[in-house]
Amino acid sequence: MNIQIFIPCFIDQLYPSVALNMVKILEEAGCTVSYNTNQTCCGQPAFNAGFWGESKDVANKFLKDFSGDEFIVAPSASCVGFVRNYYQKLFDNSVQMNDVTQLHDRIFELSDFLVNVLHFTDFNATFNAVATYHDSCAALRECNLKQEPRILLNNVKGLQLVEMNDVETCCGFGGTFAVKFEAISIAMGDQKVNNAMDTKAEYIISTDMSCLMHIDGVAKNKKSNIKVLHLADVLANF
Repeated sequence: MNIQIFIPCFIDQLYPSVALNMVKILEEAGCTVSYNTNQTCCGQPAFNAGFWGESKDVANKFLKDFSGDEFIVAPSASCVGFVRNYYQKLFDNSVQMNDVTQLHDRIFELSDFLVNVLHFTDFNATFNAVATYHDSCAALRECNLKQEPRILLNNVKGLQLVEMNDVETCCGFGGTFAVKFEAISIAMGDQKVNNAMDTKAEYIISTDMSCLMHIDGVAKNKKSNIKVLHLADVLANF
């Protein structure tokens, strides 16, 4: 299967290993991966900050960069959720609506694509550790993903997955929310880290590096030894 990949801004700039591991996983699953170097942002930061006009400009470029009929896979439920759920608002009553509707059906978060499209759930990966999983708001509420990441992680040899309390509660990142409402954001992150530490886990795993970046900052401020890993980083251990 020929697919395209979309690499979010923060992964491109801060966590490129996540993107490389996603490519490794997809190729192992039998995909031929292509990367359009013209791609930039999905437009979510501008949209969330209230700049809908600027967001639409970026989104319009996204539509052009990912034209065609191939599946698009991204290591971020946040970006996928935005494209699926908010492009229709940006392009309502516009000539691009047909392209937006088609894009909605072609773009997938990594675990969703692996489990529900490829039906490939076991990479013969090994990761000897105790970990807990964080449901990002975007994965859970915008992409309706709950079991998919867990199905994949439960097939990783040596990995003991322990659920934390209030696992579906937001970590407090929320993009610009963390900047505009710093105290609330930190308090929510602190609660998330405490719940993760209570499980005695060594790692927190998630589909969204944006959440993990925030959680990692809070954990380090608390002098906690708990580490964060993207799902792709765990699955690529084969």
